[in-house]
Amino acid sequence: MASTSSPATDLPSAGAWKDILEEILPPQGRWSEEEYLVLTDHRNRLVEFTDGFLEILPMPTDKHQTVLKFLFLAFFSFVEPRGGKVHFAPLRLQIRPGKYREPDLLLLLSAADPRRQDRFWLGADLALEVVSDDKPERDLVDKRGDYAEGRVAEYWIVNPWTETITVLSLRGDVYEEAGVYRRGESASSVLLVGFSVDVAVVFDAD
Repeated sequence: MASTSSPATDLPSAGAWKDILEEILPPQGRWSEEEYLVLTDHRNRLVEFTDGFLEILPMPTDKHQTVLKFLFLAFFSFVEPRGGKVHFAPLRLQIRPGKYREPDLLLLLSAADPRRQDRFWLGADLALEVVSDDKPERDLVDKRGDYAEGRVAEYWIVNPWTETITVLSLRGDVYEEAGVYRRGESASSVLLVGFSVDVAVVFDAD
C-alpha cells in the first residue's frame, strides 16, 4: 500500500522560508514607497519607512494600550465635537515623500482638512507617542525630529517609565518644551486651548 507524506513534513523549514522571502522581497534600503504602502496595506504589524528602509515596531503591551485608550478617549471627546478628527494607530502619516511614521495617536483640528487622505494622512496638527521600552530613544529623540520635519504643530511624549507627559510645541523648525508634567499636575495643550489631562489619572488608568 502506497503511503502518503504528511503535509507538515512537506512545508519548508523556517530557514528555507527566510531564504525564499529574501529572494522575493526587496533588501533593506531598496524598498520603494509604493512597495512599502502595498506591504502595509496587507499587514497586521506597525511598520515605518524611511528612504527605502523598513522598521518593524514592537507589539504594544497592555499598559501601553491602556494609557493610549485613555488619552484617545480624552482627545476624542474634546476634539471631535469641535469639528476635528482623532485616530489611533495604525494609520500612516507621511512626514515627506519617502518617509512615513505610524503615531500612536494623531489628530487634525478640522475633519475637512485636505491632508486627511484615506490611505494615509499627508500631515497632522498633533501627534502623540507612548514610549516603548524596547527603544525609548525612538519616541524621545528620533520622532521628535521626524514630527518637526513633518511640521506637526504639537507632539506629546507620554512616558510610562518616568510617569511624565512632555508637550512640545513647534517653533520654526524645532520643538520647544511647553511643559514636562508629572503626578500632581495636569498636562495642557498649547494647540487645543482648554484641553488638559491629569497625569496621575493617565498612568493609573486600568
